[in-house]
Formats: sequence, structure tokens, C-alpha cells
Amino acid sequence: MKKLMIYIGMAAALVGCAPKEEKPAEQPQPKEEFKYLVDEFADLRIMRYQIPDWDQLTLQQKSYIYYLGEAAKCGRDILADQNFKYNLVIRKTVEAVLNSYQGDRECADFQNFVVYAKRIFFSNGIHHHYAEDKFFPEISEAYFADLVKGSDASLLPLNEGETVDDFVAFLTPVVFDKELYKVRRSSEDDIIANSAVNFYEGDIKKAEVEAFYNKMRKPNDATPISYGLNSKLVKKDGKIYEDVYKADGLYGEAIQAIIGWLQKANEVAENDSQRDYTQKLIDYYTTGDLKTWDEYNIAWVQDSVSHIDFVNGFIEDYNDPMGMKATWEAIVDYKDLEATVRSNTISENAQWFEDHSPVDPRFRKEECKGVSAKSIIVTTLGGDCFPSPPIGINLPNADWIRKDYGSKSVTITNLMEAYDKAADECPRSALKEFAYSQEEVDLCKKYGSDADVVHTNLHECLGHGSGKLLPGTQPGALKEFSSTLEEARADLFGLYFLAEPRMVELGVMPDAEAYKAEYCSYIRNGMMSQLARVELGKDVTEAHMQNRKLVSEWCYEHGKDANVIEKKVENGKTYFVINDFEALRGLFGELLAEIQRIKSEGDYAAGKAIVEKYAVKVDPELHKEVRDRYNALGLKPYGGFINPEIVPVVENGKVVDYKIEYPSDFVAQHLKYGKEYSFLKAKH
Repeated sequence: MKKLMIYIGMAAALVGCAPKEEKPAEQPQPKEEFKYLVDEFADLRIMRYQIPDWDQLTLQQKSYIYYLGEAAKCGRDILADQNFKYNLVIRKTVEAVLNSYQGDRECADFQNFVVYAKRIFFSNGIHHHYAEDKFFPEISEAYFADLVKGSDASLLPLNEGETVDDFVAFLTPVVFDKELYKVRRSSEDDIIANSAVNFYEGDIKKAEVEAFYNKMRKPNDATPISYGLNSKLVKKDGKIYEDVYKADGLYGEAIQAIIGWLQKANEVAENDSQRDYTQKLIDYYTTGDLKTWDEYNIAWVQDSVSHIDFVNGFIEDYNDPMGMKATWEAIVDYKDLEATVRSNTISENAQWFEDHSPVDPRFRKEECKGVSAKSIIVTTLGGDCFPSPPIGINLPNADWIRKDYGSKSVTITNLMEAYDKAADECPRSALKEFAYSQEEVDLCKKYGSDADVVHTNLHECLGHGSGKLLPGTQPGALKEFSSTLEEARADLFGLYFLAEPRMVELGVMPDAEAYKAEYCSYIRNGMMSQLARVELGKDVTEAHMQNRKLVSEWCYEHGKDANVIEKKVENGKTYFVINDFEALRGLFGELLAEIQRIKSEGDYAAGKAIVEKYAVKVDPELHKEVRDRYNALGLKPYGGFINPEIVPVVENGKVVDYKIEYPSDFVAQHLKYGKEYSFLKAKH
């Protein structure tokens, strides 16, 4: 409204000063409507996101964001290699074909190959980014060979002296064999041997990994490092050792490029605090020392005043079957000042929420330190955040740093808006298909977006940071089940407090009915609709999906006698209907108390039991029904993004500004990244 009023006032002033001679008014050109949804293929949709308020930043701030954005693009090869040892070989082969193949590009086979290429770019490898199963090109082995042989051999990742024929013979089974490298991260039997991830090399068993790191751990260490976070564990000639990610070690070429851009960023940082922790991050990348990593996180988490922020490093351990080793990721962002007001309200009341949590008082924090929350506008996504990013982040992950120094929580508002706008561009609706009644549909349309944002705020800002470990409990005690249980704990914290009357008193929730929309959406998704993302006959393996399934099915079972959640079947379609919202809130509280106990005490056996009972196995009949209903809608269950391009504006050899461009070609962006941000040699 203020902008409109200023515009009218300026127009009036111009008319008053204008000559009396009247000229025909120029007709304003209609502004082209921004298109969010730009591509769909396989089970994926590709969107664009906007960067609002860019012109309100100073040149120094834009320069800082640009340099950090370049650093965020330099770890792309690292993630691909971490996901699977031959991902770089395959991706660079695909890039060579797309860049140089001289044959027919209009035929159905080539178009199918392009879809395969897009899926590789989306998943940063040949395993589904979420379901974790290997996917395959819908072409013949012979046609694949023709594509490779018909491309520029100088662009192929050949070994010295290797012929193209020999290369094709090596690569074909890697790509096409359904039994070879079939799961990125396995949760069954020998979880290391059965996982295709590239965190372990040689014939290493789970027990050997545990023994290796147990020797390093110091009993009753109050400030333990994140053992194994930034290394590959190698077994060679009977000896086990770490190959550390650092500037002169594993992934060194890419890490050196990241360091170079971070150094440039530090020259134009907003303040000394940013320069201090960025230098600590550079020191960590240089040495690989996890103590330095902790020092960086402590300095970073205490900066709550800077307008611009970033994440860059080996952060999350979701992809490691042992729950220890982290994938590389990066984001660059600045504050969404208007939306941050709500986040601040939540974080300012952190101690109240902690004190009123339904968990055993022994597991509550006596003092919540340094809890900061903000809403952000992301400008560049990289690594494990690209092209499929989170919508909320809470870091650092080390429990002792959270306890002693606090945590940063963010909600990414421009990505959430992009998801909503892209959904509006699509006339089909999963909500209408899986919601039981028009009343439920109306409830979710009225409150759904706001309730979802608040749940994300609570999950990230308070949920992950809540509770404490008992003295003597090791941070990694829950091992391969830690990620699923941690996500469930944070979700439950948010779900429980969404219905708290204080949320309305604080102005965070609009009224006492709004939370019901998120309860309906959560149970519907956890019990049913997320199964559309899982192939028939497969288990649920991804931690966030396991978490939602665990919470929903536990509450369904434990509320069955009181009919809290009712399963209804009408006209051959299954629905799950919440009959008692207050009772469901009580169940969320009970489960939160138990999962907090499991974490605080490090009760591995109980954690294993609850995950295996509720989070993994799928009812095959319901699974098929959900898949059939979802497929009939023609919807794509997964979404990802194309990054905007931040382009320097140069005048007389000097950068005078940075402009934003919004590309719409998913393949073109990844081919560009392959040429400009590829630093690692593809090995086979």
C-alpha cells in the first residue's frame, strides 16, 4: 500500500509541473507474469523461485551474496561422488552426450535419454533422491552404446589408454543391471555392504566402523567432536583409516575452489563477526580438523544480527547408513524482515515452550540459550540442498553446542511461496482426492499454508533444539535410527504446541481452529499420500518419510480404542479421519515424551523397535490404492528448483551492480554448472 501511495503522489507532482501542451499518454506495457512451474518429468516437477527485495540491498551486500553463491556451486561434484562412486563417471558421460551427440535428437529414444539425464541432475546421481532406489533409462543398452560412441570422445571420462568400446563395456552394467548398486542407503542386513553410498571403501563391516570410532571417543566428554563427519572410512590391506575431506586431501580440488570464493566473500563481508567465522570455516576446510569445525559453528551460531547468512559444509548425515558421515551442502540467504517477526516471537518464548513440554522434566533444558529464529530469502542453493531443498533448517547439529551456545532456525519463505504458487498453476489437487470431506478441504484451504509455516517454525526453531542428553549419553547412541527419531521428535514438538492456546495469544496462530488443518494434513500424508512416492513392493527408507509414518501410525494404533483416528472406506477409496483433535494432541505428547526419553537415555533398542514397527513396512493393498489414485491425477510428488542467476553488471571494467536473471531450462543450467563448476576427476 505504501508503494502505491508513493507512486500516485509522484504522478500528481509530475502533472502539476508539466507543460500545458498535452501529449498522448504512453500505454504501459503489461508485465509478463512470472511462471513458477517450468518442467515435469518422471515423478518430478521443476520450479523457479524469485528473490524479492534484491534492489534494496547495497552493492557490497550483493557482492557478498554473489561470492558466497559461487562458493555454493563449487561442491556439486562432491555430493555426486558421496552418493555413489561412479556418479561422476555417469554424469560426465551424460553431459558429453547432451553437449556433443550428432545423431537424431528428436526421436523417442533420445527424449527418453534426456529424461534420464534430468533425473540424474535432480538426484545428484543414479539413485532416487528420496526413495533411494536406483533408477534406469528407458532405452536399450545398444542405443546407450550408440549415444556414447556417437559423442565427442574427448569429453568422455576415459581412463588413460581406455577405448570407448572398453568404457561402454564397463559402464553398461553400472547403468542397467537391476541388481548392481540397487539402493543408495540400505537399512537391512549388512547396511554398509548393501548401500551404494561412497562413505566406505573396502570390505568394512558395521561392527568394524563402530569399533574404529569407539576407540576415538573419550568417555564422559562434554564437548565431543562429530566423529567421522568429514571423511571416508577406508579398509586397505587389513588396515582401517580415514581419508579426510580437506584442501590437500579427498575432494581437495573442489574444496580449494570453495575456499577461494569464501576468501573473496570475506573481503566484502558485512561485519567482523562474519569475517571471523568465515575464516574459521576456511581454516576447517584447509585442515579438516573437526575441533575447528566446532569453533566455526560456535562463532556462526552467535551471529544473529547480520542481514546475510550462509551454510556451507558437510552438514547432514541422513545418507550414511551409520548416521555419522555428512553430505556437502550450501545455501546463501538474507533475512525476510517482515516474516521474521513471527519467527522471533516463537524463539523469544523458547523457555516457556521448553518448560511446558510434555516430556519428563529430567530431559528438559533448565536454560534455553541462544535460540534465534528468522525467515529467510534464499538466493543460491547448492549440494544436498539443490535442486530439492529443505524449507526449514536448524543448525548446528552438535547437541552440546545447542545446549551451551544455542541454535539458528530458519524458514525459507521464498521457496515456500514458490511451492504454493506452482501448485496454484496446476489445476489438479491431491487434497481433494485424499481428504475425506469438503469440510476438511475447506479447513485446509483456509488455514493450511499458515499452519504449515508455523509447524515448520516450531519444528526447526524449537523442536530440534529442545531437550537434553543425560550425562554419559553419547550423541551417536541411536546410530542408524538417529535421523528418523530426531525428525519425529522435532515434528512432534511442533504438532503438540500448534494446538497450544498460547499460540493464539502470541499472535502466531490466527485462531483456535487453525491447528486442525495441519493435523489433518499430517495424518493424511503420514498414513497415506506420501506412499505415492514409494515404488510398489518397496519399504519406506528416507528419514523424513519414516518419521511421518512412525508418528501417524503410532497415533492411529494407540488411539484406536477411542476411535481418535478412523479409517473409512467409501467407493473403494480409503480415508483417515480425525474424530478427536484434542485426544490426538495428547497422543502426540505421549509419543514425544517417549522419543525424548529414547534420545536422552540413548536407548538404542527401544529406538530400533519403534522405527522398525511403525516407520518402514507398507501395507501393499493400501500402497497400490494410493499409487493408483495419485497417478490418475497426473501429479508429480517431488519438486525441485532452478537457481536464479546473479549476474555482475560491468561498466568500464568495474562491477557496478548485480542483476537477477531467472532461467527456465533445467538441463541448460546443469550443463552450464558441469562446465563451470566441475573440479573432480571422474574415476572408475
